[in-house]
Amino acid sequence: MIVKAVMVPHPPLAVSEVGRGDEKKIQKTLDAYHQAAREIAETKPETVIIISPHALMYRDYFNISRGKEAYGDLGRFRAGMVAFEKEYDEEFTHALTELLYAEGFPGGTEYDNDPQLDHGTMVPLYFLSQYLPEVRIVRIGLSGLPLAMHYRLGMYIAETAEKLNRRIAVIGSGDLAHCQKEDGPYGYKPEGPEYDEKIMKTMGSGDFGELFAYPESFLNAAMECGHRAFVIMAGILDGLSVTPHVLSHEATFGVGYGIITYDISGSDNNRHFLASYSNKEKNRLQDKMQSSDAWVRLARASLESYILHGRVLKVPDGLPEELYKEKAGCFVSIHEHGELRGCIGTIAATKPSLAKEIIDNAISAACRDPRFSPIGEDELEWLEINVDVLGKPQPVTDISELDVKKYGVICSSRGRRGLLLPDLEGVDTVEQQLDIACSKGGFDRYADDLEIERFEVIRHV
Repeated sequence: MIVKAVMVPHPPLAVSEVGRGDEKKIQKTLDAYHQAAREIAETKPETVIIISPHALMYRDYFNISRGKEAYGDLGRFRAGMVAFEKEYDEEFTHALTELLYAEGFPGGTEYDNDPQLDHGTMVPLYFLSQYLPEVRIVRIGLSGLPLAMHYRLGMYIAETAEKLNRRIAVIGSGDLAHCQKEDGPYGYKPEGPEYDEKIMKTMGSGDFGELFAYPESFLNAAMECGHRAFVIMAGILDGLSVTPHVLSHEATFGVGYGIITYDISGSDNNRHFLASYSNKEKNRLQDKMQSSDAWVRLARASLESYILHGRVLKVPDGLPEELYKEKAGCFVSIHEHGELRGCIGTIAATKPSLAKEIIDNAISAACRDPRFSPIGEDELEWLEINVDVLGKPQPVTDISELDVKKYGVICSSRGRRGLLLPDLEGVDTVEQQLDIACSKGGFDRYADDLEIERFEVIRHV
């Protein structure tokens, strides 16, 4: 029931009423956009799914827009005369929401409170409406959840289309990297053109399994916009035979615009990319668990005991002697599919032994980190756990004494403290480290009474 898929950008200046002549500088993008829109129209879809990074977004929930009709205009880009009124496919939205609820998947219409269309939706509609003026839409937002979850959402969308016998076309709306030129709006970073080259190869080859291998730190450094939208689109195409056509790629204004269309021609059992990725991940995690040391095994046993049986693990026999005798603060960090899932710890010892410190902090990291919902039983096999044992903090009189790879920092001001562990992905400078630590403590880095301490850790993985 998936009749067409396209990957497109959403620069408002592509709309002539916004660009006022500047749109001609990306003529290749405009020509490709018109071609993509024509190709969608030729397949005569009953519904168009638009996946937009600028739709309402939650950290741990996928928003699906609800209601009978969608409204919006480009007034914020000084083109209020460009307005849209589209009918939502309520039956599809309801069926998808019901499926997600039945599967215990975090998505639906429950928290939708933004009736206005976003430009990530309106720019594609501007072109599509010229060739397909009457069509119902479904608008899907992104989340801060792992990439694998975005792909799964796409699979649920495809399943809904099959259940409803609905012919759908899919638009994955998203710009590429935003930092490709010194004179661009976001400056230049080498990760910008690197991301564009890589994502155009991935999406242009149709090898969607590569989408899972983009590290979060790289995506952030590249300042990309559409990666998660592309992953959802790839999930919709799971198990289908697709033929990609790369129509254009430009970065005239320092932001990447790529357009690729996908012809669909039946099933292909070799293109179940999430299943393949999951199998590889399971094998990797099992190997890692088997090689973990006693500190990490104790943390895992603690959170499994609590999550599976509701019991706080007693300190077991047979541990290394220092776990019984040593007292120290420690942090337990939990990652799932490469993204942080929980991290809580203690700066100094609060328990009679390091073993007990690890047991209690593992439970807190899994179930009491206010940034995340408690970890569920079905997530256990996907978790990676680290235990950082903290050394004694030392006062710092000059930031030249700091090293983000070697030392963690504790920043204090007016009775508040913020801590950041050393050697964290995406934290490359002392300035970043201090900014984050102070932000976690809820105070300004340049506070008059700011005190800085450093500490070393022993990291167990």
